[in-house]
Order: sequence, then C-alpha cells, then structure tokens
Amino acid sequence: MKKTAIIIDDERLARAELKKMLSEYPDIEVLAEASNANEGIELIHQLDPNVIFLDIQMPEKNGFELLQELDRLPIVVFTTAHDEFAIKAFEVSAIDYLLKPIDPNRLVDTIQKLQGIAFKDEEVDVFKKENRNILSESDQVFVKDGEKCWFVTLAEIRLFESVGNYARVFFANNKPLILKSLNSLEERLDAKTFFRANRKHIVNLKMIEKVEPFFNGGLLLEIKGGEKIEVSRRQAVRFKEMMSL
Repeated sequence: MKKTAIIIDDERLARAELKKMLSEYPDIEVLAEASNANEGIELIHQLDPNVIFLDIQMPEKNGFELLQELDRLPIVVFTTAHDEFAIKAFEVSAIDYLLKPIDPNRLVDTIQKLQGIAFKDEEVDVFKKENRNILSESDQVFVKDGEKCWFVTLAEIRLFESVGNYARVFFANNKPLILKSLNSLEERLDAKTFFRANRKHIVNLKMIEKVEPFFNGGLLLEIKGGEKIEVSRRQAVRFKEMMSL
C-alpha cells in the first residue's frame, strides 16, 4: 500500500531536495508541501497523510507547536539542521529524524522504518473520516510538558487525572500535564475504551487489573501502574453494565 506524505519546511530548496529524493521511492507519494506550520496544519486536515516530514525551526510557529494543534497525528519524521543531541534534548519518540543536508543513505533507513509500519487499511480510514471527533485507541497523540515531548498511542495511556484546568496523563513511567480539561478529553475519547470513573479520573478499561467493592456502593479499580481509582456509585452502575458484571 502506497504511503502518502506531506513535506513541511520553510526552506524552499530543502523541500525541493527532499521531494526529489523521495521520488525515488515508488511507495511514497508526496501529496503537497507547506512553507510554514499553519499551511502544514491546513494540509494535514485536508489531505490526511500517513507521514509528515517536518522541520523543527520555522518562523512564527515551530514543528513542536504544530504538533500540539493536531488532534490526530500522522507518523512524524523530523528534518532539522540541529545535531542529534538537540533532538534528544526534547525526548521526542518520533519514528526518525533526518539531519539537513539529508544524506541519501540515511534516508534509506527512514524509508525502511516507514515500510515496517502497518498503516490503517482503507476501511478504517473511511471510518475515521466519518468520525473525526472521536479518537480511537490506535490513534497517536502528541504530549508536551515543558521541554519534554512524547508521541503516545492512546492504548498506552492508562489514566487521565484532572488537575484544575489541566489533565495529568499516565503512561509508562511518565505523568505529564496537558492544558486540557477532563470534560473536553471525555468528548474525544472512545467510550468503549476510556471510562469516566468519577469527577477527577478517566481510566483505560483495558488497563484495569482488579475490581473490588468499595464504600457506599462504589467500586475500587486497580490500574496496571499501581494506581487505585474509586468509581462513584452512579458510575459503578454504568461500569457493571458495560463490563457485564
């Protein structure tokens, strides 16, 4: 299956060079180019590419800021003039990064990584376009907390916790804060996977290890990371119906 791509870079010559190099790979189709982050965001929403080749340092809005504005993430390959130590400082788990000027031999490695990814088939893509507001567990999101950044598949997130106007995201050993309310997250998450346990918590149903009766008709959930979350009495009724307890 051919993979579609967009190149986002403020340097025209850099875009042209990368496009020329990618033309040698028949399974990569470059749909469009953008010269800044805002153009890139518009093209991503419009064309829904599998992959973006994204420059980091751009005027007005950089590559990381672009990613923060996306609800759904394509696969990201960074292209940058910075050395690898600058990239590592951001702790970003993008599929790859390419240092400019791009070495054709190095690009081969990136293409091989892309070829190893199982992209969604046409049926799933159609489903996604009909339900753009709902994020499935297979969707990847960009999480930024200070200078630390992560690409996280929703299936990896075990818990969201309300902290004022922010939400704490629990995945692996990380617990970054994002500027999102729990209500806004609940509207975007697939209810078959993520369950609103109480006013302060949304849990990933597939990350629950133990369920116990709790005070006043509620339930106590033990999550894979060791967290214990109370399910309110009202939500306990819904939980039992959903899980057929």
